[in-house]
Amino acid sequence: MPAQLLLTASGPTASVDLSAALVMQPTTFADWLIVLPVALCIGLGAVLMMIRHQTRLHAPIAIAGLGILVGLDAALAWRVALNGPFTMVMGRWLPPFGIAFTADLTGALFALTGGIVALVCAIHAARDVDASGRRYGFYPFLMLLMAGVTGAFLTGDIFNLYVWFEVLLVSSFGLIVLGSTREQIDGALKYAILNLIGTTLFLIAVGYLYAIFGTLNMADIAMKSTAVGETAPLITLASLFTLAFAMKAAAFPVNFWLPASYHTPKIVVSALFGGLLTKVGIYALLRVMVMLFPVQREELSFVIAISAALTMILGAMGALAQNDLRRMLGYIVISGIGYMMAGIAIGTQAALSGVVFYALNSIVLMTALYLAVGHTARLGGAWTLSGLGGLYAKAPWFSAMVLALFFAGAGLPPFSGFWPKAMLTKSAIDIGAWWLAAAILVAGFISTIALARAFLLCFWRPSTANAPRAVADMKGPSMMPVAVLTALIIAVGLFPESLMKLSEDAAGTLGDPSAYIRSVFPEGALR
Repeated sequence: MPAQLLLTASGPTASVDLSAALVMQPTTFADWLIVLPVALCIGLGAVLMMIRHQTRLHAPIAIAGLGILVGLDAALAWRVALNGPFTMVMGRWLPPFGIAFTADLTGALFALTGGIVALVCAIHAARDVDASGRRYGFYPFLMLLMAGVTGAFLTGDIFNLYVWFEVLLVSSFGLIVLGSTREQIDGALKYAILNLIGTTLFLIAVGYLYAIFGTLNMADIAMKSTAVGETAPLITLASLFTLAFAMKAAAFPVNFWLPASYHTPKIVVSALFGGLLTKVGIYALLRVMVMLFPVQREELSFVIAISAALTMILGAMGALAQNDLRRMLGYIVISGIGYMMAGIAIGTQAALSGVVFYALNSIVLMTALYLAVGHTARLGGAWTLSGLGGLYAKAPWFSAMVLALFFAGAGLPPFSGFWPKAMLTKSAIDIGAWWLAAAILVAGFISTIALARAFLLCFWRPSTANAPRAVADMKGPSMMPVAVLTALIIAVGLFPESLMKLSEDAAGTLGDPSAYIRSVFPEGALR
């Protein structure tokens, strides 16, 4: 029976029709898709910890689990694309009091892309991470990192967004110190301190938000933000969130922690961090500033645009100045954050489509670039431009893949990086922000020079007489992860229409959250 008695201290007093607010039918498998990815990652992380002494089993279990994760994320994205956002609330607590998981197209696409690169990195790590790294928990940390990343993309509660940030942050600490070299400890210390500052700012902002709204449910906040806008200091609140998430995303002027830390861990860890972690900060900016506080985003748009322009240009200039390939990629990551910040500052649906497209492409591209640089160092025996040379003669097919990735990173057609940059440039011109469009083009030009310089020095320049020989397995299965990601980058570049359409639909949900809100508060639901 849908109608149930309401129990109080003095006994039953009223009958409440829960069918107006809750789904009373048995939960279908399709409904569980929203929580199964997180549950899977946490469960497998626990299993891997329990068998921590049997490290030979870690890689196959993690790879199989991440393969299942990709399947679950793909099914979730398919359902959301067909039927729109949907919500599952934990227990029988009604929104906005219950802990909600809400999946819209933006979160589902981010989760799916993150799962794909995590699977590729797990396959790469099967050969790259030695027995010591497995014994100290590479694969359990990887699974818990994916639990935090996926939870952040799918949560419908802003405090739980903070919780998932903490989960991914703690697991990332374990990954960055794996190996315990002096350089790693130094990088981990800088990474930890600056990220903890950002997390503290986030927690302060969440407490401030609860004091203003009395709720932490994102859909509830989205409905109330316009009503309380003139009576509450929302611009201060929005500024705190912007600063916290900008620090997480490594945007200027709070980006100095990234180039000091991302080059220190194993290259597969750098690939995960460069591909995924900064994009969680961008996702949080999209979710909070675009969906929850659109008016305040508009008021802060010029400040965000200035930060975006400086981030993309200084990041590209930093990449041009580097001799170490890993440091160069760290600055390329920073420069890419500037492009996405520019789209958030513009705020139109076309610009937000460009941000989503750019973020999804960057997750795949930066992961591929870091893995490719790892193979480059193995092939040439050094991480520096000055110590490498003649690699094209040693591995022409690998060199061709790296060239394609560099073209995509520079935003040259017909590769995948071109399309979101074109979308963002056009969006800036459409609103009359010519200076921001010029900044996008200038940053792209400098990035092109930086990446071309790296390719010419490492691959095209003749090798020295004492250059090391190519690693024997460069043509074997070890190349498969980079080859898969490169093929995906090329395919998206040649056939961008599908991803462009998905990005437009995702941006539409962010700009008009009515469908998101209805999934949490259906018409006629008890409030």
